[in-house]
Amino acid sequence: MSQENVSVRKPSDEEIKAYQTWPIWQKEQSTFDWFYDEKETCYIIEGSAQIYDESGELLVQFKKGDLVEFPKGLKCTWKITEDVKKHYNFG
Repeated sequence: MSQENVSVRKPSDEEIKAYQTWPIWQKEQSTFDWFYDEKETCYIIEGSAQIYDESGELLVQFKKGDLVEFPKGLKCTWKITEDVKKHYNFG
């Protein structure tokens, strides 16, 4: 997967309201490998993280207030630099 397939942007206020019904996931500062077997969209409520590709190159970084979309098939490493809390949705 190439980095242009991971997107980070600021959502509108209307979009943020819609995310309030999505489940919440939380994780403390840590580093772990992850594989996306389907597309994930998430809204970062708290924290920050960096995402690296399989070769160790930085793909994206994001923080509180960002909307992040991860494509299906992405293999990456998460490095949570500040405890993360996010709303998420698959598909």
